[in-house]
Amino acid sequence: MLVVTLRWPVVLFDFDGTLADTIPLIVASYHHAIGTIGEAADDLEVRSWIGRPLQPVLEERYPGRGQELTDTYRTWNLAHHDELIRTVDGIPELLGRLHDAGARTGVVSSKKAETVRLGLRAVGLEGVIDVVAGQEETTRHKPDPEPLLYAASRLGADAGSCVYVGDATVDVQAARAAGMGAIAVTWGAGVESALEATAPDALVGTSAELAEALLPGS
Repeated sequence: MLVVTLRWPVVLFDFDGTLADTIPLIVASYHHAIGTIGEAADDLEVRSWIGRPLQPVLEERYPGRGQELTDTYRTWNLAHHDELIRTVDGIPELLGRLHDAGARTGVVSSKKAETVRLGLRAVGLEGVIDVVAGQEETTRHKPDPEPLLYAASRLGADAGSCVYVGDATVDVQAARAAGMGAIAVTWGAGVESALEATAPDALVGTSAELAEALLPGS
């Protein structure tokens, strides 16, 4: 019988652009929201906002309009959620392999936990994640390590036994600050050269490469 080795017994994931292909949905939601006030931004700038909490990003970019734009964003996003969200090839199967190998899993996201759960359901991952940590669980957010450490504590795990998998530079930075392993994926919002510059433990371009990083030799 094949014995599968876990490099890290606890695997924490970002959601947007990592477990699910939500980037077209997010970019379109941002464009819609800022368009309602006569503003525009190119896709590269909008993609750089992904991974941080929604309202602070919009307030920073459009002072005094953050709450208004957040409400507009969320209304449009929820209306088009299931239409635009996509499954990342191989991710459901990888989650199954991790659980079969005895791994504990979690999602750490800068979006609200209820919205993460909507996304998990839309891509067939409902019920396969052990803990979800959304933006409301902590007062500080990525690249601060607090959300990652919160998820680890929920699972009763030491930081050193965890790895965080994400698609943004803030994900790698948060993992390093938390004392966790860090894996960056290139199928999300991040720019590959910027991700590489953060020196993650692995930089992967497919779910098969991610599986090899998490389950070496399997």
